[in-house]
Amino acid sequence: MTTRKTLLICDDELGVRESLKLILENDYNLDFAESGVAAIEKVRSTSFDGILLDIKMPVRNGLDTLEEIRTLAPDIKVIIVTGYQSVETAVKAVELGAIDYITKPFESAEVKEKVGRI
Repeated sequence: MTTRKTLLICDDELGVRESLKLILENDYNLDFAESGVAAIEKVRSTSFDGILLDIKMPVRNGLDTLEEIRTLAPDIKVIIVTGYQSVETAVKAVELGAIDYITKPFESAEVKEKVGRI
């Protein structure tokens, strides 16, 4: 029996966090952050296998947060979640070390398939 992987879901929208919880809670241990600042604090204190990270958040956006996560814990797999289908943003996120991205609104099957790569 394999141990369940632990994921951090970071999004400033409660509805998105709740949707991802419903999709993933049966297969993963989940933790949540409502901001980039909160996500960084959790990464400092907890070991995660993967992070689903929103791009557009107040105070500290997802790209800045991703850069900090790469410094603190370079082995964590990060998937960017964005409501803005921007090729430039996706390319920048991959350059910063994200393994993939999911666009909102997302489908359950897409989320499960991409998170399964973690």
